[in-house]
Amino acid sequence: MCRMLVFDTHAYVKSLQSVGFTEEQAEVQANALKTLVENDLATKQDLKELELRLKHDLTLRLGTMLVVGIGVVATLVKIL
Repeated sequence: MCRMLVFDTHAYVKSLQSVGFTEEQAEVQANALKTLVENDLATKQDLKELELRLKHDLTLRLGTMLVVGIGVVATLVKIL
């Protein structure tokens, strides 16, 4: 998975300081947000990959159900 999220912590710290945060408070907040952005947010590419995997999985499941269903019907036709 290629993640291309960029978070400018320096600009964020300066922004927080401009509204009254101390430098220490701003840095703690910026580091927490950076960790969140880097580890927990999904990118559009992540979502596209997930969508492709789900489509593939659902296609396989539907195909399997159709094959089993046709096999059951064919068996019932032979029996009856």
